[in-house]
Amino acid sequence: MNNYFEPGQEIETTIVQISGDTIFLDLNAKTEGTLDSAELADKEGNITVKEGDKIKAFFLTNRSGVPHFTTKIAGQNADADMLEKAFKAAIPVQGKVEKEIKGGFEVKVGSTRAFCPFSQMGYKQKEEPSYYVGRTLSFKIQEFKEGGKNIIVSNRAIMELEHKESLKGLASKYAVGDIVTGKVVELKDKGAVVDIGGVQAFLPISEISRGHVNAVSDKLSAGQEVKAKIIRTDWEKERVSISTRELEADPWDTVSDRYAEGDKIDGVISRVADFGVFINLEEGIDGLVHKSALGLDANTNIKMKFKAGDKLSVVVKAVDSKNKKISLVTSTSHEQDQTTAKYMSSQSSDDGDTYNPFAALLKK
Repeated sequence: MNNYFEPGQEIETTIVQISGDTIFLDLNAKTEGTLDSAELADKEGNITVKEGDKIKAFFLTNRSGVPHFTTKIAGQNADADMLEKAFKAAIPVQGKVEKEIKGGFEVKVGSTRAFCPFSQMGYKQKEEPSYYVGRTLSFKIQEFKEGGKNIIVSNRAIMELEHKESLKGLASKYAVGDIVTGKVVELKDKGAVVDIGGVQAFLPISEISRGHVNAVSDKLSAGQEVKAKIIRTDWEKERVSISTRELEADPWDTVSDRYAEGDKIDGVISRVADFGVFINLEEGIDGLVHKSALGLDANTNIKMKFKAGDKLSVVVKAVDSKNKKISLVTSTSHEQDQTTAKYMSSQSSDDGDTYNPFAALLKK
């Protein structure tokens, strides 16, 4: 980079030294650039940057042969000539919102007065006009006419630009597959909004758990901290989707260790479909009793006969862990089986004295 800059030219550089009211910038040349320390100070006058930090700045002018920069035009350097340069080079200007007037606000930039329409104040979250009065904000000059007598500025344009820069940073920070920790800020019917470090991510109800979730509030509460996996990002639409379900062990991976053909289970109906009844066997595992295995008349309305929450005793017909399917058929319950076994064990078909035809019939 050489020592010649056009007014308004933007650079990204490194702070090499902070000395009193001057910040020295690395220009990759024999001459360093300067920047007024006050521009990067908080309300208490404390410098908010340190040596080694990278910043973006705009070239203003040469001071005694030294390139002088600014992050925004304000105060003494905000004369009409400099404001015109700011307009042409799209350099941000700093102004104080003096008062509300017809159609917008009167803004004072240095010693010059400008106009900011209501539509150009603020960004996504609009405040009442009284909120802005008295505040010092950054603006972009949209129009510069009559030698500076007619200036229109926009705070919205600056906030939109800052927002885009912020999204670029987020896109490089968060990627699909990353594990993040966040806090639930709002519960909705279809999921939950989770703050993951300043980013509003959405956790769909289907991604909360591998088990069935009837209502988001059954599993989550506002203020709760959750660990999740990023499953989708769309930075143009500013959408990030996360999943806590993805971090849970998949019970289907070991389902064959717990269920085998012929196993009898007392399950609960989780869902009734036109083609059969789904039975919840455990958290995250449902099996299906096909309509043909329910022993119903062909014209029977299956949804009138069964409903979610009903208990149903079933027998495992087949386990397909690869495709996450378990086929079931109806059965007598365990309680019935145990009662029958107990009765049979207490009876004898031929004990020498008596004969119990019912016990003999059960043994056949």
